[in-house]
Amino acid sequence: MRFFVFIGISLLFFWACQKEQQADVPLDTTSLLVVPPGFPSPVFPEGNELTAARFALGKRLFYDVAMSRDSTVSCASCHAPQHAFSDSLAFSPGVGGLPGKRNAPTLANVVYHPYFTREGGVPTLEMQILVPIQEHNEFGFNILLIADRLKTDSAYVRLSREAYNRDPDFFVITRSIACFERTLISGQSRFDEFFYEGKTRALTSSEQRGMELFFSSKTNCSTCHSGFNFSNYAFENNGLYENYPDPGRFRLTEDTADVARFKVPTLRNISLTAPYMHDGSLPTLSSVIEHYDSGGKSHPHRSPLVRPLGLAAGEKADLIAFLESLTDEKFIHNPLFK
Repeated sequence: MRFFVFIGISLLFFWACQKEQQADVPLDTTSLLVVPPGFPSPVFPEGNELTAARFALGKRLFYDVAMSRDSTVSCASCHAPQHAFSDSLAFSPGVGGLPGKRNAPTLANVVYHPYFTREGGVPTLEMQILVPIQEHNEFGFNILLIADRLKTDSAYVRLSREAYNRDPDFFVITRSIACFERTLISGQSRFDEFFYEGKTRALTSSEQRGMELFFSSKTNCSTCHSGFNFSNYAFENNGLYENYPDPGRFRLTEDTADVARFKVPTLRNISLTAPYMHDGSLPTLSSVIEHYDSGGKSHPHRSPLVRPLGLAAGEKADLIAFLESLTDEKFIHNPLFK
């Protein structure tokens, strides 16, 4: 409950600050924002438009352990480029080695998300930055104290003034990191070459069979994992457990109809983001396919789309091959993001 009181107060605080007009830096940002074929133009909110200075500041903060109370953890500690800005652990360790409470999701294409966290309780990226900062098992810190730290660093003071015409403060920290994260666009996989660019040889025969199966009525995968980002952003239960330790969206709404419902994740770069599910309980893509093929566990909120599929061994292999084709090597190796 304290978490939601904090978010509510912060929302009012931030909405009031949105009215402030910030001086933009007249620099070419074309190289910082590459929109792939088939993707809509990303939206940057008024007052936090993309500039080179804001990108540079946000990137530096993203990788800086000064964001955490004991200076041991940064945003990149749980969202590493080589894992498509996610983690390889079920629960990422925060300050003092304390484990997080949920599996760290990928930050690829977060600019297109309508809301954030697995229960969808945070409306903007700027607001989302506050969540790991105040979480006891993540940064365990206070954004005002982070600002005090940064004000003692002449480089941060200079970058902050260049980016937002003000000294480091809560406004600068949240907006610059959000500005950087909005540039993390991934859409240059072999699937994209095949589907959007018409390169018929971009996918193997197995991957093409897997794609047909993915989009078929036999699996219905694409009903939830739809669109260019392979997510409809709805809140669903996929029968992972009969009883869930994590209440899911109920944590936000306190509506019993939302118990154990979680936001549908993107499947882009899925081969790099293991382990899977909100709690990292499935270690491999094979175990994910087996889960859905089985029809999942009985739960009153389990989606009717989750049912026994009766997949043959070859079909399972083809599905995995297709999912692996969603890996964007250019994205994870982009030097601008490192």
